[in-house]
Amino acid sequence: MSQSLVEERKTFSQEKKKRLFIIFLAFMALGVGYFFYRSYFYISTDDAQVHAKTVMISAKVSGFIVQVNVEENQSVRAGDILAQVDRRDYLNKLNQVENEMNSVSARVSDDERNFKRLQSLFQKRAVSQQQHDNALAVYQEGSRRLKALQAQVDQAQLNLDYTQIKAPSDGFIARKSAEVGVLASVGMPLFGFVSAKERWIEANFKETDLKPMRVGNEVVVSVDALPQRKFHGRVHSISPATGATFTLLPPDNATGNFTKVVQRVPVRINLDELSVEDIESLRAGLSAFVSVRVR
Repeated sequence: MSQSLVEERKTFSQEKKKRLFIIFLAFMALGVGYFFYRSYFYISTDDAQVHAKTVMISAKVSGFIVQVNVEENQSVRAGDILAQVDRRDYLNKLNQVENEMNSVSARVSDDERNFKRLQSLFQKRAVSQQQHDNALAVYQEGSRRLKALQAQVDQAQLNLDYTQIKAPSDGFIARKSAEVGVLASVGMPLFGFVSAKERWIEANFKETDLKPMRVGNEVVVSVDALPQRKFHGRVHSISPATGATFTLLPPDNATGNFTKVVQRVPVRINLDELSVEDIESLRAGLSAFVSVRVR
């Protein structure tokens, strides 16, 4: 092999290495530039979760559960009957107070006619003041008794309605502890319910990152469970207290064993233009990564 060919190959190899090194430097420059761009224009955190309106649906009246109509993870509509408490005792109470009210109502009608008759005679001075006042007192007492019974009827009807445990809005049954034969007591949680109306993100930002953040800043959200999707939203509100303030055992720095820890502040982020499918896929509690544009 000639000397010139060896030198040509050596030169080509050196030029190739130079080109690769230049490409490497270009990628490094792009990476560093992107890093500084993101650091200047965006504040990010992975300490974020999807939130939804959740509630534990409880019994408002006590009694044995005689029917359960839903299962866990089932979707429900507003007003759907989730479970039925035995209504016989409450129906009997309603019938009792209705009958008593009807009886008192008939007596009040008689008292009213008697009062009006005596009032007419009193104006003609045919009866005494005492007779007129007695008739008025009887009529007023009966009217008050009738109003009290009407309130009891309304309450009895309300208690009867409460035997049907209903969904407060469209949503999903996340947890169920109601079973046929269970004795439900007032306030006893029976269903874990997740509303289907909205989803938002609660992100915990370091206290040192909050200065440039404002309500209304644009936000890009990615959810770990949905890696192919990007959600967009805006900063809705910034908490006036750190996340540790309302914990069960808030930190006490008065003991003398103080170690400074960067605190985190909850920020609520509302998501834009979510479809029904988006709301179903954004399950409460999912982890998220958020980037807030601050400049």
